[in-house]
Amino acid sequence: MKKKPLLPAGWVKPRGYANGVAVTGKQVYIAGQIGWNEEARMTSDRFAEQATQALRNVLAVLREAGGKPGHLVRMTWYVTDKREYLDALKEIGHAFRELIGDYDIAMSAVQVVALIEDDAKVEIEATAVITD
Repeated sequence: MKKKPLLPAGWVKPRGYANGVAVTGKQVYIAGQIGWNEEARMTSDRFAEQATQALRNVLAVLREAGGKPGHLVRMTWYVTDKREYLDALKEIGHAFRELIGDYDIAMSAVQVVALIEDDAKVEIEATAVITD
């Protein structure tokens, strides 16, 4: 698959995400995933561990559609505590590189008052485009 990160002329290259991504293929929309396992049980109360599990869950849904991590083109992260998210960035970055690989993904992070599941600290929704 050929993803084209979009970087307008004169803009500084963003770190850890792409401003936009252009690609053609079968679109897959992945609902918000939180840090629980396949039995709907929370795996941890630590932010980085919940984020890692949420990423694993995104990939499990993507695999069900026949996709791979490289097919991801967009993610929105909903976090309940901006400071907790920022403090966990090093661990999250390590897990992201290990599970996803590249940062050619348009991403947004939004702090929210709460998530529907009381114990959840992060929810990640994603879009993928499968071309092969």
